[in-house]
Amino acid sequence: MKKLIIFLFILDFTNLYSSDLKFEKISDDLNKPWSLSFIDKENVLITEKKGKLLILNINDKNIDEIQHNLSIISLGQGGLLDVLYENEQVYISYSENRGNWETSTSVAKGNFDKKNIKFKNIFRAEPPIDSGYHFGSRLVIKDKHLYITAGERGQGMIAQDSTKHPGSIIRINLDGSIPKDNPKFKGKTDWLPEIFQIGVRNPQGMALSPFDNKIYLTNHGAKGGDWFGKANFGENYGWKILGWGGTNYSGTKIGPKWKPGFTKAIRYWVPSIAVSAMTIYNGTTFKEWNGNALVASLKDQSLRKIEFKNNKFLNEKIIFKDNIGRIRDIKIHKETGDLYMLSDNGELWRMYK
Repeated sequence: MKKLIIFLFILDFTNLYSSDLKFEKISDDLNKPWSLSFIDKENVLITEKKGKLLILNINDKNIDEIQHNLSIISLGQGGLLDVLYENEQVYISYSENRGNWETSTSVAKGNFDKKNIKFKNIFRAEPPIDSGYHFGSRLVIKDKHLYITAGERGQGMIAQDSTKHPGSIIRINLDGSIPKDNPKFKGKTDWLPEIFQIGVRNPQGMALSPFDNKIYLTNHGAKGGDWFGKANFGENYGWKILGWGGTNYSGTKIGPKWKPGFTKAIRYWVPSIAVSAMTIYNGTTFKEWNGNALVASLKDQSLRKIEFKNNKFLNEKIIFKDNIGRIRDIKIHKETGDLYMLSDNGELWRMYK
């Protein structure tokens, strides 16, 4: 009976994607992992939402903990979130304990050390809010600037208030200082100086495309209305004036899917698939995917490939679904082109041919 069950599982599994794709489980010893970032071809940094920063060797599977000095509240969707390694520096986002159960999407920077990293804040989303929702919290470096997604913390129309950080895309210099060509200094005089774009809800995916040097992101809608789109200087994605095709969880209408004057996403999902991390594929393992967006999901437990050109949606394909759980993060191994994915059930997977 056991052999029959395994056989049926394999048949179902291979029906979802090309038979030349292979999977390897690297680790299943993680506790609610949130993000990964390669240090070199063998070692990867991993964050766990409850506060641990780990270094994992993908060859011998050894895991070591790196001590740090961050003051985190791991509550609801908050905790230790995105991590980004770049040139011996580690950038990390987290729900910072601001006192009285208030937290902010905060970002810190520290010199890489295998034993202990002393981080220093370079950004805090103001104001701090008593909420366990919608931290956003992805990090991308482009042209010596750090881009940060700051979720609206469940506060809705705060995403339209450009005098507050929640619900926006942030752009700062790598040392935390403010670029002199941000929207604030280019006509958006009422905007906070760190804000690059407003009107997002809970963007948990962001990546730089090496093909056009643009930044792309994914964003959770409410009940429906997830989207994939581009980060645009000084623009507004419209939350919570727009509903992107979704409704409130109570069933009440939010607003139109889109209307002129607001940034239009490339792809919308109604009902919601609970989009999470994303990347723009660039590698040799799946070279036929070069330039396509790979979008992971939580509720739908799928990896989707999106073809697009000049901000226009062309095609979508489900690569796989329901086999590694809720996918929290996805990264490309720079040397091999293999894909590495974290799942909420504590696993790190490699996908290859």
